[in-house]
Amino acid sequence: MASRPRIIGSHHRDTLTGLLGPSAVRERLSVWQALAVADGQVAPVHVMLLGLGRFDAVNLAYGEDAGDGALMTVAERIVHFAEDEFENGDWIAARIAGGSFLVAAREACSRERWQWLGEALADAIAHPISAREDVGTLRLWPRIALMRAMPGESPQMVFDRLGDAIDNVKSLHGQRVVWSNGSVAPRGISGAQLEADLLSALDRDEIEVVFQPQYDLPGDCLVGAEALARWQHPNLGRIGASALFAIAERADHVAQLSRHIAEKSLRAAASWPDDLRLSLNVTPADLAAASFATELEAMIEFSGFTASRTTLEITEHVLLSELERSAVMLNDLRSCGLRVALDDFGAGFCNFRYLKLLPLDYIKLDRAMVEGIADAPKDMAVFRAIIAMAHALELQTIAEGIETPEQRDMISAEGCNFYQGFLRAKPMSAAAFMDVAQGRAQ
Repeated sequence: MASRPRIIGSHHRDTLTGLLGPSAVRERLSVWQALAVADGQVAPVHVMLLGLGRFDAVNLAYGEDAGDGALMTVAERIVHFAEDEFENGDWIAARIAGGSFLVAAREACSRERWQWLGEALADAIAHPISAREDVGTLRLWPRIALMRAMPGESPQMVFDRLGDAIDNVKSLHGQRVVWSNGSVAPRGISGAQLEADLLSALDRDEIEVVFQPQYDLPGDCLVGAEALARWQHPNLGRIGASALFAIAERADHVAQLSRHIAEKSLRAAASWPDDLRLSLNVTPADLAAASFATELEAMIEFSGFTASRTTLEITEHVLLSELERSAVMLNDLRSCGLRVALDDFGAGFCNFRYLKLLPLDYIKLDRAMVEGIADAPKDMAVFRAIIAMAHALELQTIAEGIETPEQRDMISAEGCNFYQGFLRAKPMSAAAFMDVAQGRAQ
């Protein structure tokens, strides 16, 4: 099971983002380095340091509130990226200081893969960030330093090497990812080759769909699953959904990938017990296509599944442009029986305008909304207020990232309707999910 980056005593966390702080990173790296020496580097430690170029300009131009919101969004993107890419490993995410963040993983990983992960994370951080309405969107400039820690290297040596590399990359025009030894290694695989590999993988049906089970509260009964994409690349290894869609976006094949995942998910769900729901993620390319609603209805009908058991999950990133047009499209889909969930609510700034304009059935609370409720009264107060607002708007709530019985019991007591997370199950194959679904009555 992956090491969770923020289920830890509050004194070890960064107060703004909730990520681990420097002292917690030092402790974890010390333990990992000792294990690496003991097992002969069977699971070596890889680390990357991310610095936000020109971040001070954001605070000067838009104010510290906008800067803090941007940092919170960066933290959430880092966590989501790590969850996708290190699902089966041991990893941490931390804020070191200001606009500096650290990601470390203890797993077998080639130099080629670690460099690609750095590039992919930089791409994710560079996406526009939605800020206050008077600010609009922000863009940040990430720089990343990579290293594979040597046996016996102390956490301070790791910090120093990465810090020096980040300083050096500032002088390298057009370069945003370097190794701590100063080398600027080219990507082991070109973007064009990666895009071609994706098209071949789609043709050969090599994109795997896994299912994250969802449970109701307070009964704790299985109610359905969210479909997630995975790709086992022959050279880079496992590629999670976020990076997978970023590759597809560069290749202009997001719509093809999204359709492939939807068709595969619906075929699998058609054999589920008829009380279980399927959640599908919607991309900007989906909502931009005038024919999306019609094509999705046809896919659902052809699969043998039903629209009334299908939920579409949309994120703020999907809604950054043409909000009104998206609302019209979603209204059309809801008229066919589908339900709509606003995903990742609470990541960065919460745009409450979405709650007024969109035809929603659910608010899906980002893990940032629940991780601190057990030991931070303010976090609980915010969570309680969001649940109350949702109830007032006649919306049901789904909590993500539930990892302890205490968290589950607390969100249940506050009236949260559903949850998903590693407490009950990690994402699993279609066959494994069917076993879980069929085993409920046994």
